[in-house]
Amino acid sequence: MHYHGLVLDAVRPGRRSALDIGCGDGMLARKLAERIPTVTGVDFSGEMIRLARERSSPSLNMTFEEADFLDDTDGLLPEGKFEFVSAVAVVHHAEFSQAIEAMVRLLAPGGRLVIIGLARNRTPLEWIIGVAGLPVAKWTARRQGGKSDPKGMPVQMPAMSWGEVRQEAARLLPGCRFRRHLLWRYSLVRDKPSASTR
Repeated sequence: MHYHGLVLDAVRPGRRSALDIGCGDGMLARKLAERIPTVTGVDFSGEMIRLARERSSPSLNMTFEEADFLDDTDGLLPEGKFEFVSAVAVVHHAEFSQAIEAMVRLLAPGGRLVIIGLARNRTPLEWIIGVAGLPVAKWTARRQGGKSDPKGMPVQMPAMSWGEVRQEAARLLPGCRFRRHLLWRYSLVRDKPSASTR
């Protein structure tokens, strides 16, 4: 939830469909639905989808599906359908290149992909920068009344270092914007070429 604002700021006017991958309890999907007419939230956790549906007002422009974006055998996620795809704290739960390639497949030509990911500290400088963000995390937690992720949300430590993420992102998403943030997070933003520019 710390970086939902960054995702929302990346939404361009006129987007008609969005997909939030790893939607958890649907908090970000609900915010996206205020800006985009049709929003789909997916998570491989049935418990998270149950929570998302329970916490969301019935709405024609929002659906939540239990699905694996890496292997959509049920056909719930058509290729090239979504004009905006977001994934917050998701990529490190899968093999990086496989996850990125799946997200790009789901993105419509001319659409925008926004990833908020986690990386592992390896160097002394990386550890110093990481620790510097701890006061911010405590301050944010106090502002949110001590709220944390929903019970049952899958947790996993990232395997890739900052340098590895940057290198693979440049290879898989040419021209993407990579930024490092506090709390061990990075953002990747990339616009998929439109059909006319391929």
